[in-house]
Amino acid sequence: MRQALRAEWAKMRSSYWLLVALVCVTLAVSAVTIGTARWSLGGDPARLSLAGVYLGQAVAALAGVLAIGGEYGTGMISVTLAAIPRRGRLLAAKTLVLAGPVLAASALVAGACLLAGGLILPGHGFTAGHGFDLASPAMWRAACCAALYLTLVAVLGLGVTTAVRDPAAATGAVLGLLYLFPLVALFAGHSLQRRLEQIGPMSAGIDSLATQPGLPLSPWPGLGVVALWAAGALIVAAYVLRTRDA
Repeated sequence: MRQALRAEWAKMRSSYWLLVALVCVTLAVSAVTIGTARWSLGGDPARLSLAGVYLGQAVAALAGVLAIGGEYGTGMISVTLAAIPRRGRLLAAKTLVLAGPVLAASALVAGACLLAGGLILPGHGFTAGHGFDLASPAMWRAACCAALYLTLVAVLGLGVTTAVRDPAAATGAVLGLLYLFPLVALFAGHSLQRRLEQIGPMSAGIDSLATQPGLPLSPWPGLGVVALWAAGALIVAAYVLRTRDA
């Protein structure tokens, strides 16, 4: 396992630019949202501060896709499997090496977004009396959920790509899973809409960033839904990896 982790870590270093992109994209979108937010327009201050997660998740998903998709695209997966014949160990190593850096980058940018919100939003009417308190445990819980959510999205991308074995198709599949549920929910009836928001990975994950009640899922159950999607993708990926040739 140690050798597998070293090998995957060496490969991961060529994808550091994605972690930089994740930080930059998430922070930029959050900064624009924070800068234009006004208390008179309403909104949850935590979700406003972490609005960059909506776009940052696409970068996280791409990081998961490229963690193994490049090897399928070039045929190097055969060499990887020859070097690490125990396929479950290979998938575990890839998951750990992907999740660690993505979690670190996500935690960094989530904290930065929350601090930016703490500096700017009070000047736009989001005071402690209006539900914004940077020292509140709920605010930092939201930041932790944002970091975990982005990490789970990356793992979901890895699992789907391992199962599909085509980076382009996997990218479309993962982004479809993330963004399709909310789009379909817009045109569904109230009861179906609420059910789609509860089972969709993006809507459930975004609910975990909230500090105000009234959403289809509370924070930790929402994050749990995303974890189930990621775990399901890894289970299917492990089965495909074991039963099919490279």
